[in-house]
Amino acid sequence: MSQPTIICLTGPTAAGKSASTHAIAQRWDVEIIVMDSATIYTGMDIGTAKPTIEEQAAVPHHLLDIRDPAQSYSAASFVHDTEQLIDAIHARGRHVLLCGGTLLYYKALREGLSNLPESTPEVRAQLDAEAEQKGWPALHAELAAIDPETAARLAPNDSQRIQRALEIYRLSGKTMSAWLRDAPPKPLHQRHYHTISLEPVERQQLSPRIAQRYYQMVDLGLVAEVEKLYARDDLHIGLPSIRSVGYRQIWEYLDGECSLDEAIEKAIIATRQLAKRQMTWLRAMPERIALDCMNEQRADLVVDEVAQHWS
Repeated sequence: MSQPTIICLTGPTAAGKSASTHAIAQRWDVEIIVMDSATIYTGMDIGTAKPTIEEQAAVPHHLLDIRDPAQSYSAASFVHDTEQLIDAIHARGRHVLLCGGTLLYYKALREGLSNLPESTPEVRAQLDAEAEQKGWPALHAELAAIDPETAARLAPNDSQRIQRALEIYRLSGKTMSAWLRDAPPKPLHQRHYHTISLEPVERQQLSPRIAQRYYQMVDLGLVAEVEKLYARDDLHIGLPSIRSVGYRQIWEYLDGECSLDEAIEKAIIATRQLAKRQMTWLRAMPERIALDCMNEQRADLVVDEVAQHWS
């Protein structure tokens, strides 16, 4: 018996994936597995563009609101949870639609995970303290001296991944790139994935849309949303949740480091940088079907592409 095709609808932030997801759900009996490292957190709705209550009521969504912002979630956790969900959804006779822009998760799901050393609170706290003192670009430079291959694919402010790469080296004395070479990952299951990516012909085309969307988030109450998180004693800017693009910058405003206007501008710039990184990930997936996200008929184009794989 052939494996059901799993559709993954992805693309950079602000590419318009939500409308296409809705169009797919209108035609097929689907359940959506959300592939996003920020929508997993409770209390972080506006700044993550989380599906609305109405959207969630219309079609089952999985992996939303599964962690408190004080907790962490990893690619390994995503793979574990998603593998179980895929089997359960198929057992219910429904199609699986992966949707989101955290492409590290998708890569781990399709290609598997390396047996890297597990993190420790002590080393992580040490790196956080060093970053607080010297800044993440300085730690990126340190990583470049140790592991230039890994450093070359990370932005100087990509704190989460810089921290992980340095942590692996300090725990094992072996670089992340060496670990990946010596023990190449293998997927848990052989499944058939079909990747559809909504992306602009020119990356700069997304810039106005990114700015407009962030201003809309502010109008919807993003600052008040971050203020609720800021009021908690157990949250700080070193956590993955608070480091999320669009949240970190408002947190810095609440810390008195900048004005609100400056925070908004910094958040828009950071979102554009995120879109650039996502496009880099996507270009490493030549098998994807890339559709123009600026095309007003993009939802119809997505449905036509899905129809070639789902009955």
